[in-house]
Amino acid sequence: MPRRAPRFPIPLPRGAVKFLVVLNVAVAGLLGGWFVLQPETRQREVRRLVENAFEHQKRVSALDVAWDLWQLYYADSATGRIATGDNAIVYGGAPRPDSVANAPSFRVLINRGYAVGYSDSLGNPVWVAYHVRDLARLPTPAARPDKFETDRRTAARVAPADYANSGYDRGHMAPNYAIATRYGTVAQRETFLMSNITPQLHALNAGLWRELEQKIATSYPARYAEVWVITGPVFGAAPKKLRGGVAVPEAFFLIVIDETEGKLRTLAFVVPQEAATTDDPGRYVTSIDEIQRRTGLDFLTELDDVAEKQVEAQRASRVW
Repeated sequence: MPRRAPRFPIPLPRGAVKFLVVLNVAVAGLLGGWFVLQPETRQREVRRLVENAFEHQKRVSALDVAWDLWQLYYADSATGRIATGDNAIVYGGAPRPDSVANAPSFRVLINRGYAVGYSDSLGNPVWVAYHVRDLARLPTPAARPDKFETDRRTAARVAPADYANSGYDRGHMAPNYAIATRYGTVAQRETFLMSNITPQLHALNAGLWRELEQKIATSYPARYAEVWVITGPVFGAAPKKLRGGVAVPEAFFLIVIDETEGKLRTLAFVVPQEAATTDDPGRYVTSIDEIQRRTGLDFLTELDDVAEKQVEAQRASRVW
């Protein structure tokens, strides 16, 4: 068999090399000039964003940096109204049952790193909220706990064994990694309370849903300094139930909230149980209005009515 001649990169013409060098210098000069003209608070934000692009574990690409600079400071993708209440965990007020919808009743449970609206009748959280800040370095969390625990604060007292041989994973709503790296080991163990758990097919739990959770834990805080998340299950009219009366969702919602320079942006998803591991998350982007319609929950209730309607009607043009 004849040997193939070795392949070598085709050298660029000298003129093309010179053009690329000049182009890079010009772009760097323009960006440098733009940076110098920005207010000090924005310079700090841009510097932090660029530095995070060099931190491998934070998963920030050069394309993310360029996109974020445009979206955060120039694109008309946010409102000028922000929530002014206590946003330590839940942004814009805890979700409420919509007055005209048939939403399940729930009680609010507060943990160290997240809050839950828990329905004893469904044996599920109907919403879970948490807040993730950027850190200079993401710590290595303690080892993942080896067992789940019944939450004694609930009347349903769902047990880990209620999921046994059901065909469904015990799916976290407040994720182990995001909470462990921001709030510590005790808070991490609280994510294994069954009040934070809902039935998820393994392909979703270990696939697309995990991918979104990792972006929230690493990339989004690195790019936006902090984000707030509200997530939970979406039930059909007559959901099937596991042992112990645990209702099985038909889908899951996820709302990510970013507040930058007094402006508010949201990214919302409804992801079906049957979503494939290879699915593009962009196909499941939706509006908060649609999530409210499907869950019977009312979100961002501490915004004034005009701002709330504007934010909830928006649908992000792409996944951040």
